[in-house]
Amino acid sequence: MSLLRKLLPAPLVSAVLLASWLALARSAGVADVLLGLGLAIAIPIVATQLRVTSVTLRKPLTVVRFILTVVHDVFLSNLEVAWGVIAWRWRRPRAKFVVIPLELRDPTGLAALAMVTTVVPGTVWSELALDRSAMLLHVWDVSEDEAFIAYFKSRYEKPLKEIFE
Repeated sequence: MSLLRKLLPAPLVSAVLLASWLALARSAGVADVLLGLGLAIAIPIVATQLRVTSVTLRKPLTVVRFILTVVHDVFLSNLEVAWGVIAWRWRRPRAKFVVIPLELRDPTGLAALAMVTTVVPGTVWSELALDRSAMLLHVWDVSEDEAFIAYFKSRYEKPLKEIFE
């Protein structure tokens, strides 16, 4: 392995880290650039040990459809949660924990599922069973568990299973 590859195992990640650091610092002074470079080099080196395996994405069209689905759901969920907050006096949301049985076992797919449930307003990933057979999800407003589980699995788990397994 070359010295450059050891120093920059993920050049794109390093570039994003440096740009993010400079944007957060709102300065391009020498000290900020040096500290940003140090972080941009050190973090990917430390993080390479966290990666279990390389990821092979299957079905690129499914990836695109999934991303569009998530963007759509984030937009609509923002509106639904905002309306739920406004209408709080007249109609309280039916918030509850829902156990979702999982068929998805790939660690990267499960991580993607966790991120999606966290960015979509109204849902929060709360727990994963030790054997990865089920997850506990807190939902802002749900009337029927079985209908929500079917919706969640078809909308999120099924495409991720196609992509990663």
